[in-house]
Amino acid sequence: MSLIEGEQLGELLRRARHVAVLTGAGISAESGIPTFREAMTGLWAQFDPEELATPHAFARQPSRVWDWYAERRRKIGTAAPNPGHYALVTIEQAVPEFTLITQNIDGLHAAAGSRNVVELHGNIGRVKCSREGTPVEQWDATQSPPHCQSCGAPLRPDVVWFGELLPDDATSRAWEATAHCDVFLSVGTSNLVWPAASLPWTAHGHGAHVIVANTTMEGQRRGERIHHLLGPSGETLPRLVREAWPSAVSRYS
Repeated sequence: MSLIEGEQLGELLRRARHVAVLTGAGISAESGIPTFREAMTGLWAQFDPEELATPHAFARQPSRVWDWYAERRRKIGTAAPNPGHYALVTIEQAVPEFTLITQNIDGLHAAAGSRNVVELHGNIGRVKCSREGTPVEQWDATQSPPHCQSCGAPLRPDVVWFGELLPDDATSRAWEATAHCDVFLSVGTSNLVWPAASLPWTAHGHGAHVIVANTTMEGQRRGERIHHLLGPSGETLPRLVREAWPSAVSRYS
């Protein structure tokens, strides 16, 4: 467990000048969004998600890949932010500088009200041209996949697939925040998938305190300036915020 807890951990957060946060699938799961592999149900149960979420799969069978993401987009569209998301909004409003780095593609942080969000893996709610990479606001929903009105290439979800590099701008912003924060929050992630997994420990190497909010400590590092909050983020983050700012008004009070 952490070397400092409760009010002391809240004081650490309250005194922070720059808080950086990394969120993973765990915080989204609390909003009812299935993980990447859990999404393979019903007609999709026969497929390996790693065989669908690739540029090669889209080149071979664009309709199948588009339809799978359309189904995921539909399911994610029914989800709502949970108290963990709103707790992060409260932190952003309370500290001088705040950067939220997420591996999630569901857009729930923005829906909750977070402003400075770095989407490492893109956003399933956005669509772009597969050739030009330009964002597209409207498309023909009767086509699978629809095509770019500019060049005729098929449209694709604006997410990072296996075999693709993370967006340069998002990566730069993430590393910049990691190098300069004094508190780093790792929320709902096993910290096993690189390069995002290295962010908390890189921040730690620069002198930051790392607070890991997860349902298990398995695979997580332990040591000085590493503090663990065990449990769902929808419970641990609001509790941490209340310790830091007892009078804060939030959606979970």
